[in-house]
Amino acid sequence: MARPNRQPALDAPRGRSGMLARTPQPSRDRFGRFSESFARAMGTSGFLLGMTIFVLVWLSWNIWAPPELQFDPAETNFTLLTLILSLQASYAAPLILLAQNRQDDRDRVQIEQDRQRAERNLADTEYLAREVVALRMAVTDFSDEVVTRDVLRTELKSLLEQLEARPAAEIPSGSPASGSGR
Repeated sequence: MARPNRQPALDAPRGRSGMLARTPQPSRDRFGRFSESFARAMGTSGFLLGMTIFVLVWLSWNIWAPPELQFDPAETNFTLLTLILSLQASYAAPLILLAQNRQDDRDRVQIEQDRQRAERNLADTEYLAREVVALRMAVTDFSDEVVTRDVLRTELKSLLEQLEARPAAEIPSGSPASGSGR
């Protein structure tokens, strides 16, 4: 019996035919978040206090309880307690290291972003400093070239005084001030 030829739907992405085709994969980020929360919890005073109480109760029970009720007697040097604490330490150390590595990665990214931001700020500051210098130079050039009304009046008065102070003989005959027009 031949398989029916199924045409893929154009409105669905290729390679998947629903949730059944998806292979579940553990999220690395989820495990990383778990390791961070675990490391964060182990570093609290509550954890240390709880662990101390647990060990004290364990030791007290296995020292003063009747021998038939002791599950980790002192005669065996508390082998089960030692095993449990070693197991906890063997799992805690890699989880704490993983959490530290994730924090280092975040710090590295943050440092790189801070460095890029500082470079942009420096470039912006240098650009603004150049613009301020250019504006100062333009204003200085502009103020040297600008002839205000007061400056123009003063110059015209001084020229008029110079003209009036000259004797009539020094004025050329073809100039409009001589009165003879051609």
